[in-house]
Amino acid sequence: MNLLPLALAMSLTVSALPASGLPALPEPVPITTSVSSEAGQPVTYEARLPILMYHHVVPDGQPCNEMTVTVGRLEQDLRWLSEHGYRTVLPRELAAGEPLPEKPILITFDDGYRSNYDLAYPLLQKYSAKAAIAIMVYMPDNWAEAFLSWDMCREMSASGLVEIGSHGFAIHNLDDERMGNFVPGRANGVQRQQGEPDDAFESRVLRDLLQSYERIALETGTPPTYFAYPFGKTDPDADAYLQSLFPVTAVTGPGTQSADLSGGLHGLPRFTVTMKAAPKTFLET
Repeated sequence: MNLLPLALAMSLTVSALPASGLPALPEPVPITTSVSSEAGQPVTYEARLPILMYHHVVPDGQPCNEMTVTVGRLEQDLRWLSEHGYRTVLPRELAAGEPLPEKPILITFDDGYRSNYDLAYPLLQKYSAKAAIAIMVYMPDNWAEAFLSWDMCREMSASGLVEIGSHGFAIHNLDDERMGNFVPGRANGVQRQQGEPDDAFESRVLRDLLQSYERIALETGTPPTYFAYPFGKTDPDADAYLQSLFPVTAVTGPGTQSADLSGGLHGLPRFTVTMKAAPKTFLET
């Protein structure tokens, strides 16, 4: 291309402008992906969505395990995502069939630690990033200092940056001697116990899931659209019930690829973010 006429035209245009300078250029129109499902059918997109899973955030300098990252690392992650063109979305936006940006990403936090409010939320505000926090509803109902209170949940939800989802009521092994921990060889989370009859399963599991849904709706004023499976463990009977309550469900990492939304919005895989595995570990491969 001959650049001389273009340069000349630009010089003439600039010389004719007032001393206040060049007019602001219009913002580029982002590329979007619309729903691929028929009206009235469950929402699907012909797109893949990377989903990141965090848990607890700790101050810089503190030791971390596979469930924690430092606040400095979280800020690095959010900055990297922004600089590389990723735009955060929320489960409720997926459920509503809203168009997706060209490079969408869903950020999730499990369990509902207070650090999500004290350390993560200010960073979400700083970077205008959205995130879904799946809470163990038993914790704000019986508030423990290390976990979110309902007031914190309401504040974050009202900001529009945070969506409060469900991680069950006490089904995260909170109601027995396991104290919330995963125990191999036993029914964990929503799994049916060996030989458990339907009425006992309904009382123990399905009632717990409904209770979590109703409490979040009551306390935040918004029915939740998102559920994260405790320990990532699923069960066919629980799955069917969960899909009737929550338009979007996600399983635990580590995940090997972004979620394929062409198959619907349930059982979506996530990438587990740790101090050794940053988002770019998954997104640049």
